[in-house]
Amino acid sequence: MLFYRLQMLTDIRTFLCLLMLVICPASVLADPPVSKKQEEASRVILLAELAEDEDVEDVVRSEPRRSVEAPAPLTGPTPEEPAPKAAQPPQAEPKKVAPNIDLKEVAPVPAPEPQADPEVQVTPDSGDQQSSEPPEDSAPALSESGPQEHLAPEAEAEVEAPPRAENLVLLGSEVLPGTSTRLGWSSGIQIAGLSQPTPVLVVNGVNAGPVLCLTSTIHGDELNGIEIIRQTMYDLDPEKLSGSVIGVPIVNLPGFQQGSRYLPDRRDLNRHFPGSANGSLADRIAHSLFEKIIRHCDMLVDIHTGSSKRTNLPQLRADMNNPAVAEFTRGFDRMAVVHSSGSPGMLRTAAVNAGIRAVTLEAGESHRIQEHQIDAGVNSLASLMEKQGMISRMFVWGEPEPVYYDSAWVRADHGGILFSKAELGAKVSAGQVLGHIVDPITNAQYPIHSSSDGRIIGMAVDQVVMAGFAAYHIGTKAKVPGE
Repeated sequence: MLFYRLQMLTDIRTFLCLLMLVICPASVLADPPVSKKQEEASRVILLAELAEDEDVEDVVRSEPRRSVEAPAPLTGPTPEEPAPKAAQPPQAEPKKVAPNIDLKEVAPVPAPEPQADPEVQVTPDSGDQQSSEPPEDSAPALSESGPQEHLAPEAEAEVEAPPRAENLVLLGSEVLPGTSTRLGWSSGIQIAGLSQPTPVLVVNGVNAGPVLCLTSTIHGDELNGIEIIRQTMYDLDPEKLSGSVIGVPIVNLPGFQQGSRYLPDRRDLNRHFPGSANGSLADRIAHSLFEKIIRHCDMLVDIHTGSSKRTNLPQLRADMNNPAVAEFTRGFDRMAVVHSSGSPGMLRTAAVNAGIRAVTLEAGESHRIQEHQIDAGVNSLASLMEKQGMISRMFVWGEPEPVYYDSAWVRADHGGILFSKAELGAKVSAGQVLGHIVDPITNAQYPIHSSSDGRIIGMAVDQVVMAGFAAYHIGTKAKVPGE
């Protein structure tokens, strides 16, 4: 009986389905039509939800991945929903005032800068922002004719005191005008409990002027620049300085501590500027230095020495095709200037691309402290600051001009031990024997000849060399582009 009733219900359902097919058209039972715009929007959303795998090129370049944002909704908020309130910009916290210290006196180890909110953008004070109001307690100005009070009232009104400098905001601190201090830069890549800040020397002059940055030991085995910056910075009097000088004597602190040219990850830091916040170790250190310090500069001198057992005559490396950089080199006394456009990733190249006048100062060889090269570097920086109107200095030799060079390396054609006859800085002529390579087993000797008339501006120290090794850097005099 039960089976008979179930069979009847099945027959009834089948009949009703057939009846619906006859009465209703097929279009009513199909899915509702979808517009082409909605179909494309749904496809974009699906693609945005699919994360791409990181490929080899991304790993090598160490570039942060850019996320794909989902498209905005097609319809706005309903009338019943209130419009969202605009987000209020975060308020920048006041910076602490850096203590005024005498850099020549022994001071405690600097502490790292305070951790700031990454969303708070701080605009640094620079030499462009000048105050036209003279200090209230300024002494009467002097002129060539004598004290100011003897001038006529009309002439007295025309003489104005130099504009007063403003606070220099750097590494979470404010350096007041007419003061000098030590700060600490931390790249944020160390183990938190073992982090060690890198010392930063700052002198903010009493009068407004440009900001000069000095960096050294990007390669941890290059020592001459440390002493060049120390002597330059410690001799500055903030009460007589116009503008600011920021010195970072040891950029690559881990490499310096281990006597290594490279970072702990075996990368050359001077090939990773301006860096990346999410890249390799070298990328992150370069990015931190560039954003926290270098972007505050109007001028930059990055100090290096020769590498790989080579020594350099004190010289500048500069892109002489850049008019601003070419003019900048005129302030360094009679120092050799070698045209070099610079490689991608170099601090000098990144700074010039950011609108900062920058050169590389080469002096001496690595792993050594050399007084003659240090004296040349200190003297050239003092000359630069005088030419830029930052300090006053008496020149007993007039107005020296730099000597400009094109250059080429003379390479060894044989392997053996190099014995040099020529000295660094010597003038040589084409075909002159510069040294010999001696095979210690066969006793064969191979002379190395100068490729042109010029001056030895760099050379290898005596050592074991192989064929192709760059042994002598010959500079030939050149003119500045446009002269």
